[in-house]
Amino acid sequence: MTAQLMDWMTVAWGILQGNHRFMVWNTFLAVVPLALSFWLFHKPRSQWLRWGVFLILGATFLPTAHRVFRTGIFLLQRLSTNYLIWILILTLILMSSEIWHLRRTQNSPTVSRSLLWWLGFVAFIAFLPNAPYVLTDVIHLINDIRAGHSAWIITLALIPQYLIFMMVGFQSYVLSLIYLTWYMERCGLRRFTRVAELVIHGLTAVGIYLGRFQRFNSWDIVTDPDILVRSVMNDLIGRLPVLVMIVTFVVIMVLYWLFKQLTLALMHRNSTPKGVWSPVAPVESPARDSETQG
Repeated sequence: MTAQLMDWMTVAWGILQGNHRFMVWNTFLAVVPLALSFWLFHKPRSQWLRWGVFLILGATFLPTAHRVFRTGIFLLQRLSTNYLIWILILTLILMSSEIWHLRRTQNSPTVSRSLLWWLGFVAFIAFLPNAPYVLTDVIHLINDIRAGHSAWIITLALIPQYLIFMMVGFQSYVLSLIYLTWYMERCGLRRFTRVAELVIHGLTAVGIYLGRFQRFNSWDIVTDPDILVRSVMNDLIGRLPVLVMIVTFVVIMVLYWLFKQLTLALMHRNSTPKGVWSPVAPVESPARDSETQG
């Protein structure tokens, strides 16, 4: 019995190690938008959440550092061979600088974010589909089950590993959107939050399809925009790709609503009473929200 147990543990550890590579990389990509949301939209009061997110980000970055650097070098090489992209980037920088200059000179209340913030927001939108993308990695679980492993290994090793992996990824998506909607409410755009959520769900469904079936990455928006656009246009006229994206959209929308309600309930339960401001139940005045947020 002891020998059989040790054999099961050895096999289980080997399977977990085999899944380690893609799970670490996909978890890193999934947590990036959540970390960006802390800077762009909302700084959580919970120290556990902040330290936990950056701990996960660091722990998943270290094993994939060589891949990140290799991707960075690839991006630089692609950009250096595509002068049109550089022209576009330069144009955007000049336009943003002009907007920033008008803000400084005219003190316009409608423009309140710097060029760096907008670049961070673009990166947030580009990386956001990577968070719910982890749900599609269930295909690896199916392959592991088909490999003929024992029911004990599947139940006690594989399923918990995949559940934790998918929970971290999708919860990053949920928290990121919650913080975005809170930010919109503070800016007086509360009536547009539902529309923004649906639009982002739609863009995420398209991004998941392009990532899972067409094997595009978030950075292809910069390195291969022409190929990416052509692929999207071709897929939008195909029945099967559109059906896949619609099903993905519905799944994301339903799961997001469920996870959002649970998350808001937990936040409300753990929120500090005695008049301390809580974004779970925002007050009517956006100005007061901005002043009281910590």
